[in-house]
Amino acid sequence: MSKVLIIGAGGVGGVVTHKCAQAPEVFSEICLASRTVEKCRHIADQIKRPIQTARVDADNVQETVALIRQFEPDLVINVALPYQDLHIMDACLATGVDYMDTANYEPHDTAKFEYRWQWDYHDRFKEKGIMALLGSGFDPGVTSVFCTWIKKKHLDEIHEIDIIDCNAGSHGQPFATNFNPEINIREVTAKGRYYEEGRWVETDPLSVSKPFVLPENLGTMNIYLMYHEELESLAKHIPTLKRARFWMSFSENYLKHLEVLQNVGMTRIDPVMYEGREIVPLQFLKALLPDPSSLGPLTKGKTCIGCQVKGVKDGQEKVVYVYNICDHEECFKEVYSQAISYTTGVPAMIGAKMILTGKWRGEGVFNMEQFDPEPFMEDLNKYGLPWKEIVGPVFEA
Repeated sequence: MSKVLIIGAGGVGGVVTHKCAQAPEVFSEICLASRTVEKCRHIADQIKRPIQTARVDADNVQETVALIRQFEPDLVINVALPYQDLHIMDACLATGVDYMDTANYEPHDTAKFEYRWQWDYHDRFKEKGIMALLGSGFDPGVTSVFCTWIKKKHLDEIHEIDIIDCNAGSHGQPFATNFNPEINIREVTAKGRYYEEGRWVETDPLSVSKPFVLPENLGTMNIYLMYHEELESLAKHIPTLKRARFWMSFSENYLKHLEVLQNVGMTRIDPVMYEGREIVPLQFLKALLPDPSSLGPLTKGKTCIGCQVKGVKDGQEKVVYVYNICDHEECFKEVYSQAISYTTGVPAMIGAKMILTGKWRGEGVFNMEQFDPEPFMEDLNKYGLPWKEIVGPVFEA
């Protein structure tokens, strides 16, 4: 029986709150906090059991410290913006409370995935006797667990990893992003990067693509080489790794709109002067685009996210693909969310459960692949993200 403070009331925060509420034997008390407390109350009203709500500015460390001391949680789940990770980690250090998030820190002025800033907290968390679990979403998160599961059950050594994230759903909007538009567009317009033979190879944004035949008759989609943060941690923690790549699908409609927006400067993250004041074009664009949380009732179709891992078993090459298929409409029926938020929010709840039940414990800062994948994989099946295995390659590139 534990108390949990959830910071962030967007689409993912809503799913995390719903799923924590479904496990009262673990999460005895829940407080949902955000800068906009009305969003918290809206989510709380959807849930049958009592959920506390609070206002907090996660950029303000002292304000977050005050809320932690008032509620006295056993764990803080950070599903706010990646810019706020370090502030919330500072608040957890000040109060001696465990920390967990779903995405690594990004500075405001640079679209860059890098764990360095959070890994630098390791010694301070260790000295305080508390734990930080980084990236407990789907990608990052479940993707790392899929890799360590394949290693545990199928391989003696991992040599190659291809993470493939496909959204075969549609919301019917001319242009919208399935999660925070600012974070989504920063991610997609950044240079691609992959790990090979001990070095990082950089590519122009979305310049490398391949067709991918999705399992279970979901069709064929074009997938694009990108950089994603779990590649960095997997390269660090899997010493036999020779190559690791991340691929994501995009529709032609999405790419067409994105190209136009880039060409006219609307995806810029540096300030420009407009009528005597500074604005950031991408932040202005975010205000114009549909709120991702509004897409739940509109989105139909399915997502498919999985990992193809190649290595050796008993001296022989072996390839295993582990994946999850998630239905947008079924997610909305359960927690009023589309599958993008669902596939992030469910693993956040499971990661919190791993910490609070003592199945994953440590002092310091950790990534998902550093722990036993088995209890996490069991809970994916239990809490709404069932997975399947295919022995043999499904993707050649």
